Amino acid sequence: MTQEQRTARAGRTRPASPGRALREQLTATEPCQLMGAHDGLSARIAESEGFRALWASGLCMSTALGVRDSDEASWTQLLGVVETMAEVVDVPILVDGDTGYGNFNTARRFSARAERIGAAGVCFEDKVFPKMNSFVGDNHQLAPIAEFCGKIKACKDSQSDPDFIVVARTEALIAGRPVAEALERAHAYVAAGADAIFIHSRKPTAAEIESFTTPWASAAPVVIAPTTYHSTTLAEFERLNIAGIIWANHPMRAAYRAMRDTCRDVLAQGGISEVESSIASLKEVFSLLQYAELESEEAEYGQFEPATLGAGDHR
Repeated sequence: MTQEQRTARAGRTRPASPGRALREQLTATEPCQLMGAHDGLSARIAESEGFRALWASGLCMSTALGVRDSDEASWTQLLGVVETMAEVVDVPILVDGDTGYGNFNTARRFSARAERIGAAGVCFEDKVFPKMNSFVGDNHQLAPIAEFCGKIKACKDSQSDPDFIVVARTEALIAGRPVAEALERAHAYVAAGADAIFIHSRKPTAAEIESFTTPWASAAPVVIAPTTYHSTTLAEFERLNIAGIIWANHPMRAAYRAMRDTCRDVLAQGGISEVESSIASLKEVFSLLQYAELESEEAEYGQFEPATLGAGDHR
């Protein structure tokens, strides 16, 4: 059975160009909603629940690996996780590439590898390497504008699919710099070839985001991650002309609490009977991972008997 036949049998609709699929969502009339994912399971769940794009979160993948979001996991480790996601879902995946793990060369190698494994695009932030998670501490150092522009240009110059997306994330507001600098950096990054701008803020409201989007107009699509200003409505983001909304880390945080509470309950109760009603059944898990399909294919492949070869055919 060919890959095309297997895809058809499973009812898959993987796009020929993941980058084009994500680009179309970022330029649609409604904001593209990207759900954060940290492994193949979280990616499959998000897709099955209706999300049409995913964010391969550096924080969440690092956390799932048991390390901190401070470039403690190597970029090959993280892209290995992304590859497992790309293999099991059809929706486009935007990959969190942190700072690009060094200079322009490491950034373009990361970008090229992400494209080869089926990602729709990468996002790089303009902090220095190694970086610290944006919600930890106040000493966030920014890279020089020209240096970061070089990273963006190197990635765009080396991509194979013209629709592969490179998002430039400015951490100017995280670093306490004025909105004017965030705008200056964003315009420079677009001039260097960035397909979209990710403006990051950790304020409790979207006021800082609005101060950026108002003068920005429509120079390029704007992406946000409203982790701290979570009470802002989707309608408000539409009013601000936001193209992409990243729900960056919620499945990981939900899984963390659920796993912690289950471990505590089992230990406290000395058994599992009390937790059974609050966790997913194996039947539900098996359904998501299409065990029934594997079982049906057993008849086709489990005991396959090829046609009898001709008397003179000794292959």
